[in-house]
Amino acid sequence: MRKIVDPFTVNLPHLDLHGEGCFSLEFLISSFINDSYKLKNEKIVIIHGKGSGMLRKKTHELLKKNKKVKKYYIDGLNDGQTIVELYHN
Repeated sequence: MRKIVDPFTVNLPHLDLHGEGCFSLEFLISSFINDSYKLKNEKIVIIHGKGSGMLRKKTHELLKKNKKVKKYYIDGLNDGQTIVELYHN
């Protein structure tokens, strides 16, 4: 099976959450967003995988609460990752 690479997200900063538990997600996601915000990244990618959907659900809950997140959505070519758009002044 050939892996499809999304040409629009391959060069964006990524955070891979595979193997992480729900307890460490808040710190990892918050730190990644804060660092990306400081670096003035407009879009970032959070890889949560497909699996049972637990990581995706928790990730989206945390993104909804973060004031630096303008919007987020599942990648159209890979539903195992979420694209996040950040606010900038």
